[in-house]
Amino acid sequence: MAHLNLTVVEIHVETPIIRSLFLEAAGKQALPRFTAGAHLKVSIPGQKVPRCYSLVCLDTDNSAFDFPRRYRISVRLEEPGTGGSRHMHSLQIGDTLEVEGPQNDFPLHDLASDEPRTVLIAGGIGITPIISMTTALKQAQHPFQLHYYGRRRDQMAFLEELTAQHGDALRVHADDDETTQLALSDLLQQVGPNQHLYVCGPKGLIDAVIHQSRDRQWPQSHVHFELFNNAAALPGDKAFDLELRQSGRMLHIPADKTILEVLEEAGCDPMYDCRRGECGVCQATVLEGTPDHRDYYLSDPERKAGQVMQICVSRSHSDRLVLDL
Repeated sequence: MAHLNLTVVEIHVETPIIRSLFLEAAGKQALPRFTAGAHLKVSIPGQKVPRCYSLVCLDTDNSAFDFPRRYRISVRLEEPGTGGSRHMHSLQIGDTLEVEGPQNDFPLHDLASDEPRTVLIAGGIGITPIISMTTALKQAQHPFQLHYYGRRRDQMAFLEELTAQHGDALRVHADDDETTQLALSDLLQQVGPNQHLYVCGPKGLIDAVIHQSRDRQWPQSHVHFELFNNAAALPGDKAFDLELRQSGRMLHIPADKTILEVLEEAGCDPMYDCRRGECGVCQATVLEGTPDHRDYYLSDPERKAGQVMQICVSRSHSDRLVLDL
């Protein structure tokens, strides 16, 4: 990934809690190309872990992805949060950001000319990577339908632009407007497993799409998703002891920290990327113990076998866990 210093050149207030930042390189130098679903990793002062923000493309110009003149990211103010969104919302025109990217962990599949309409589902700020997908699909003249879910219509960003560009391909489902509501189960009854399905938004929405699509025998290869949430402690989580067999180290994993976090604090240098259990980079071999799988990377048979786990999000059901690290 490229390491870039970008300047905020324009700011749009999309809703009371969402703002878009337009970023350019110094001297308006050319920016790296990107594809629909890609994101930037933005360094936040005082925080070790960068924040990932999807690149938003509403430009109908076919060169918008290959020769971008500027990048656009959109940030939802999270209250309470860890400070990343507050910092992003405090930025002014002329401020600079250190970023890595673009990187795409949520790409569109290779489109076949005869395949049925693609189904896009977005919840809240999860609309950001989906927007770029609508642009790419329209440029490719491939049929799609976008279902955009939100709690309040006045907090749903980009409605005017999406309506203008995509018309009847957009379906808005707002909790505060009964006439627009559509249960996820009803939506999935209207489409079929031969269609590709993309979803981005809150963890609850993604979990529901995954589980309900599996119940309908949807091929795993046709269900694509991206989370914005990092690992979070759940009620009932307990501490456990971890042995690193290769190094012989013993570590204690408290209930409110992940294996990855404890390894980093202990001076280890584990491989990782997404910190959300999606990419598989942090996968470790389990030698003893019963992992508590919380990832979105492993298949059901792999979880049942319990031979590998994703240390950025998964934990242990047993009091002691031994990994081949």
